[in-house]
Amino acid sequence: MVADALTYHPTISHLLKFLSTTLGRDKLLRLIQYISRFLSFYLYRKGYSPAIIAPFDAIKKQFGMTRKLMRVGKNVESFKSASLAYDEKAVDPVLKYAAVGRHLGYAGYLTLDSIHYLDSSGIFKITNPKRLSDTANKFWFTGLVFSIASSVYTLKRIAERHASLNKQEAEHSLEEKKLVKDQKAVKKQLLSDICDITIPGYALSTYGFNNLDDGFVGLAGTVSSVLGCMAAWDKTA
Repeated sequence: MVADALTYHPTISHLLKFLSTTLGRDKLLRLIQYISRFLSFYLYRKGYSPAIIAPFDAIKKQFGMTRKLMRVGKNVESFKSASLAYDEKAVDPVLKYAAVGRHLGYAGYLTLDSIHYLDSSGIFKITNPKRLSDTANKFWFTGLVFSIASSVYTLKRIAERHASLNKQEAEHSLEEKKLVKDQKAVKKQLLSDICDITIPGYALSTYGFNNLDDGFVGLAGTVSSVLGCMAAWDKTA
């Protein structure tokens, strides 16, 4: 009876559906990767033995490699998204070009990251892998800057629209509810991007991110991963 209750429980069905998607598996692996990154640093700072730290360090590296392989080919999707965003006519120009910049930044990052995987896995050795990795992180950083700018601009527009509705009759309450919902979604995306930008920023040791440490970056990556898991979970509902 207990087995049947678990087998047919809607949460279990939802979990299986979540794990059956590439997005769901990637977000879950990312969450575990960054939790391990944080714990690896935390345990090291607390003076724990290398034997205790080693499993978390291995998870961080191996899950990172696994996710690199899972992302191979995803750059094509980003290039297509950039093209579609550029062709969009009925969109605010600021949001349009921010979307183009975001997708091109991600496309450049994913392209170079896939090439870097060949070197990291030992399939094909590259002359200067550090330079390739740095360039990939610059693309990622640029894409995140465009995404953050887009979110900030969108929140400003939502606030302006919300203020104008407050001066009108209650008949606009449905639109106001939609604005609140949109505002919440944009704020989540903004928080995720702010957390994520610490990762390439720290790797590049520029723009003031050199003052961070691996533990902070691991914690920031954990927060953005939780938000990513929640979004992927909702998509498979």
